[in-house]
Amino acid sequence: MNIKKIYLFLIQFLLVFFLIFLLSVKDLSLYAVIYAVTAVLLIGHVWLSQHKKTTKIIFTIIYLLIMTAQQVFNTLFVFSGTDTGMLFLMKKFIAVIFMAVPFFILYLNYLYSIQHVFSRSVKDATTISFNMLKEIQKNTVSMGKTIKKGRNSLSRENLNEIMDDIPRHSYTKYVNKNTLTEAFFEECQRSLADRHLYIIISSTGSPASELISVFTQKVYNHVSLSFDRDLKTILSYNGGEKVSPPGLNQEQLAQFHKKEDAEILVYSLKVSKEQKQKIIDKVKEINETGSAYNFVGLVTKFSIRPNIMFCSQFVYNMLKTADLEYFQSPAAKIKPTDLVEKDYYRKLAFCYQIKFNEL
Repeated sequence: MNIKKIYLFLIQFLLVFFLIFLLSVKDLSLYAVIYAVTAVLLIGHVWLSQHKKTTKIIFTIIYLLIMTAQQVFNTLFVFSGTDTGMLFLMKKFIAVIFMAVPFFILYLNYLYSIQHVFSRSVKDATTISFNMLKEIQKNTVSMGKTIKKGRNSLSRENLNEIMDDIPRHSYTKYVNKNTLTEAFFEECQRSLADRHLYIIISSTGSPASELISVFTQKVYNHVSLSFDRDLKTILSYNGGEKVSPPGLNQEQLAQFHKKEDAEILVYSLKVSKEQKQKIIDKVKEINETGSAYNFVGLVTKFSIRPNIMFCSQFVYNMLKTADLEYFQSPAAKIKPTDLVEKDYYRKLAFCYQIKFNEL
C-alpha cells in the first residue's frame, strides 16, 4: 500500500471514528463547542479575505445566525431530555449533518469570490451569476430528492433492523465458514458445460440496500455471481439473512423480493471452462478459509483481511482471479452498478430481467 492510500485510509478512518464519537455523546456541550468554533474560524476566514467590508459584515451575520439556529435546534430538539434509544441517535445524526451548513455558505462565498475576481463586464457578471444560481438550484433539487429518499430509507424500522444486525458483523475476523454445501459445489461443477458466468444486479429493498442507495443514488445496490443461467448457483457477500453469518453465502431468488417493486437484471459474460473452474476453486477456498462482510469498508473502502469483502468487491475480485475483469479499478471502490456501467468494451450480454411484482 503506497503512502497516498495509507493517508486516505487514515482520513476516512478518523472521519468514521469522529462520527461514531459524536453519535455516542449524550450531552449538548461538545456540539455547542464545535458549532461555536466553526463559526469563529469561518468568520475569521471572511475577515482575512479580500472582500469589501459590507460583504464581510453580511457573511459574519449569516454565520452567527447559523450558529444560533444550530444551538437552538440542539437545545430544543436534539438534547431536550425526552428521547432515548434509536430516536435520540437519529436526532444526533441530524445535528451532525447540521454542522455542514456553514461550510455550504463558505462554498457560496467561494463562488462569489470567483465572480468578483473574474467578472470584467456586466455581461460576464450576469453569465457567471446565472450559472452560479443554476448550479445552486440543481444542487438544491438534488439535495431535496436525496433528503426525501433518505427520510424513507432511514425509517425507524430500517434503522432498528440495521442496528440489530451490526453485532453479527466483524471487520477484523472471519465469522462465516463452510456455509456453502457440497451440493452447491456439485451444481457449480455441472455448470461447466455452460461457457458463461452470470452477473446479477438487484434492487432488493432490504434495509441495508435502501441505506446504501441514499449515498450511491443508484436504484440497484447489490450484485451477485452465478455459474448457471437459471441462478441455481447464485452467491455473493451479504448479511446471511440472519440464518448464516455475514460473508460469502448462497442466495435464493426469494431473498431479493423485499419490496413490491424489487427487480433483478441478469447479464452473461463469456468464459472458458478453465476460467470458470478457477473461480469455482477460489470460491471453495474462501468457503474453507472463512469470510466476513466488509460492512465498515463500505465507508473506509479498505479491507483488513483478504476475505472480508462486500458484494461488488467480491464479484470484481472473482473476475480478476480468472483474468476476466473488463475495467480497472480498486475492488474496494467499486459500486454494484459499476459492473455494468463500466463495461466499456461490451463484454457483457443482457440476458433477462425479473420484476417480482409481475410474477
